Amino acid sequence: MVQKTTKTEPGRSARGRGRPRSYDPETALRSATETFWRGGFSGTSLDDIAAATGMNKPSLYAAFGDKHALYLEVLSRYWQLAFASMREALAEDLPLDEALMRVYDGAMAIYFSGAGPAQGCFVVGTAVTEALEDREIRDSLAAGIRTFDAGFETRFRRAREQGELKKEADPAALAVLATAMMHTIAIRARAGIPRAELRELASKAVEVICG
Repeated sequence: MVQKTTKTEPGRSARGRGRPRSYDPETALRSATETFWRGGFSGTSLDDIAAATGMNKPSLYAAFGDKHALYLEVLSRYWQLAFASMREALAEDLPLDEALMRVYDGAMAIYFSGAGPAQGCFVVGTAVTEALEDREIRDSLAAGIRTFDAGFETRFRRAREQGELKKEADPAALAVLATAMMHTIAIRARAGIPRAELRELASKAVEVICG
């Protein structure tokens, strides 16, 4: 994972010589995210990112490292956004079915964000295709899936203790199903399936999970 504090040292040194930073890091990362999201990692060049961010290549290298390092930074930030959305939905004192639907609604809010056709999930759309050959991306992908599984499993264990799920329910297995449904929604969103139809699919999955 990229450590941004080390990557921005050249920028801080330049400012010490009286040259102020000419870009906003957060805005640059958002632009880089959108660029990778549209073109994927392999299909996006540093020239594409430079054009999207308004930064030249030396400035990109100084701020974020090479394209691979920048992508890992973007991927990490996307994971954190997705995790925060899930945890917020599951942490609220809601019935299990409502909590699950809030997770899926939160995911769809991300998948359908922006103008134009739905881009789906950033991870599914960009990381999955690179995971076979890139160990760092594969490790990030695996860790992210495990985090989602763990979050769902914790909520399902609590639901079983509170009688929302049958005593014989398997929280770990249900967690894998719940995570898999997020992937299904993401793929179908990118395939052009309408949001309303995907929400109905999620609702039916929640009925199955909740028994």
